[in-house]
Amino acid sequence: MKKILFLHLGLMACSYSIAQLITSMDNYQRISSFDELQYPFPVKKLNIDNNITIAYADEGTGPETLLFIHGLGSYLPAWKKNVEVLRQYYRCIAVDLPGYGKSSKGIYEGSMEFFSDAVISLVDKLGIRQVVLVGHSMGGQIAMVTALRYPERIKALVLAAPAGFETFHEGQKQWFREVVTARSTALTPAQTIQTNFGYNFYKFPKDADFMIRDRLAMRFATDFDGYCFIIPKSIQGMVNQPVFDLLPKIIQPVLVIFGENDNLIPNRFLNPGRTKDVAQAGYKRLPRSTLVMIPRCGHFVQWEGSETFNSEVIKFINTGFKTLK
Repeated sequence: MKKILFLHLGLMACSYSIAQLITSMDNYQRISSFDELQYPFPVKKLNIDNNITIAYADEGTGPETLLFIHGLGSYLPAWKKNVEVLRQYYRCIAVDLPGYGKSSKGIYEGSMEFFSDAVISLVDKLGIRQVVLVGHSMGGQIAMVTALRYPERIKALVLAAPAGFETFHEGQKQWFREVVTARSTALTPAQTIQTNFGYNFYKFPKDADFMIRDRLAMRFATDFDGYCFIIPKSIQGMVNQPVFDLLPKIIQPVLVIFGENDNLIPNRFLNPGRTKDVAQAGYKRLPRSTLVMIPRCGHFVQWEGSETFNSEVIKFINTGFKTLK
């Protein structure tokens, strides 16, 4: 169990005193299906290829379409603070990836290409020619893979604490593959769930408390097994399909945003070091990019630093995707 906890701390965590978590383990509703989760926006669903159904929110109108991709274990409400503001200026589409949230569950491969294809299939179904991809953590790696595979469809990237900048050797990759399984995900104790969420933030905010309640409630849903299946598949997808060496081939303008206090990147148990060093290493390899480091923010930078995050996105778009290099 220690190894499992360490992995979650590495994959989903940043520093924070766990004693300050405010959620009671009894303060949540049991649900019978992920569809019962309360979302901040109306949810639509579309059937895409291979009998996969994508749940998404579609808010606002404007000259650009932003498509938001959540991270490992997350869902579209993770973008609430961003969509609420950015929909005043642009069309904002936030998705639940296959296997997550209110999207369909199944025996999905969970590769970065699989998720990339799902995103493009949704864009096709909606009749959109080009989008700006906004990806958090694993969603950032999916965004980069999509930009590489479908360059004509992706106008620009906004990467929030993206996976993919940090590199792992084969032994570390195998450790990831072995430690997290569908069973270990299903059996994660409630206290560990709370701990993991607390570590996502520099200082856990009260308005993120619903994420813990939702994750606790998910355990009782009939489709929880599908969620537990996709988690290790997603981790395997990230480590099996690294993007660091491919970053110079990304031709789109890229805005990279990290929290200065992100203890997830780099993984403190495998690659001790500074977040700023990893962020700069990736940023320097992107031909057209800008790097923003937000102080007093952890891995969930788009939530904890939402005001700065939103203003940087607006500036990036309104200046015609101008980058510092």
